[in-house]
Amino acid sequence: MELTQNEKRLLAFLGERGEATPEETARALSGGEDAVIQHALLLQEKGLVDLQTTVVERYRLTPEGERYAAEGLPERQLLESFGERTELRLLTAHPLSSIAIGWMRKKGWIRIRNGIVEKTGMAPAGMDELALKDVAQGGEGARELARRGLATVDRETRYRISITEEGRKRLAEGLDLSEEVETLTRDLIVTGRWRDVKFRRFSVEKIPKRVFPGKSHPYQRLLEEMRQILLQMGFEEIYGDIVQTSFWNFDALFQPQDHPAREMQDTFYLDLYRPLPPGWEAVRETHETGGATSSTGWGGRWDPKRSEQCVLRTHTTTLTIQHLARHPQPPVKAFCIGRVYRREAIDPTHLPEFEQLEGVVMDRGVTFRHLLGILKEFYARMGFEDIRFRPGYFPYTEPSVEPEVWVEGLGWVELGGAGVFREEVTRPFGIMEPVLAWGLGVSRVAMIRLGLKDLRQLYRSDVDWVRESPIYMSMTKERGA
Repeated sequence: MELTQNEKRLLAFLGERGEATPEETARALSGGEDAVIQHALLLQEKGLVDLQTTVVERYRLTPEGERYAAEGLPERQLLESFGERTELRLLTAHPLSSIAIGWMRKKGWIRIRNGIVEKTGMAPAGMDELALKDVAQGGEGARELARRGLATVDRETRYRISITEEGRKRLAEGLDLSEEVETLTRDLIVTGRWRDVKFRRFSVEKIPKRVFPGKSHPYQRLLEEMRQILLQMGFEEIYGDIVQTSFWNFDALFQPQDHPAREMQDTFYLDLYRPLPPGWEAVRETHETGGATSSTGWGGRWDPKRSEQCVLRTHTTTLTIQHLARHPQPPVKAFCIGRVYRREAIDPTHLPEFEQLEGVVMDRGVTFRHLLGILKEFYARMGFEDIRFRPGYFPYTEPSVEPEVWVEGLGWVELGGAGVFREEVTRPFGIMEPVLAWGLGVSRVAMIRLGLKDLRQLYRSDVDWVRESPIYMSMTKERGA
């Protein structure tokens, strides 16, 4: 049976002592306690030592528990606050009633009938009350206090290592404790001493201890990957507030004020109003008559007050149109990644808040074909090999398109929307050149990338999932025949 040098030293030490703790062993062998335990586990697998594990619990009262230790548990205080019976409505006026009444009933101290509370005459001190006096003794009473939040528990794992009969037999066969060399150094090679030293044997079949280094959340890594791709493609990143006026969220994008998407069931409206920006009259004219565009507008009366009401942004297009309004002269090439909010019922594929990626390109002579090229390049860099486009409809772009990508096992999946901004969107802000715009639902990409079936997992604090998720996972697999 092959033993390492450290295993031999540990076995020899136990042969003299019989048994010892990791602390005692580490001091004697000038090593670390973790290393001692690791070597003991290896020897235990070989049947040479026995590693006994004991978990010691230490209880201590919380500040609330200390107060009850002095004044008594809430149920005891409430029980002593009245005679043999009282009205329930009077008892509920006591400041401790919300806690104590339930515990008194659970312990069988009272009966409640027709609004009258009666004592049963049986109210002995329970284990929890006894534990209040000396919680450090532990036991079931202390555990009950911990379950009630009146005590905390610290658990310490203690080890004791003892040699077995097989271990003593192995010792009797003799151990070679001569020094072993772990590393073949340049000096050993040059001097030729490598011929005379004893090298430590290593087993490549042993599974090492798992190490969990710091790692970003998989969703954050995906967002950063998208960000870096767009920066490499020459885009500028922009930012903006979550709270936006209806003017920028809807009206500036030529969305009529009676559009269904603006109703309460789709939008989080706030009891907050902000003044309209300078030049808002051009947007009003575009809505009512078409203004300076070739459009006839939506007709009717456009209400400035409704446009002043604030909402939680329903899309990140509200940020790109504001960026364009501040930079009406070409060229503009910008993107944003931000959270948006909609009144959605929560289920495995829908959440009321999620991330959206938005991009715009404005320059002289850009066309719809440029838009398709940009989208194809972006999705290709994301790892999608097969990309196609089909016609779509969006309120503020014309023509519009929906990019689709092929995902093995799912088929063609629609991942966003794109188009050229209508002149009713750009002309009121003095933008005379074409604007290519596109948006991507990041969460859908994340579900595909991470192999999720429930969108809610992206936002859960699941450390095991974060640990198990690979640093990089390809978006697509090889497409089958």
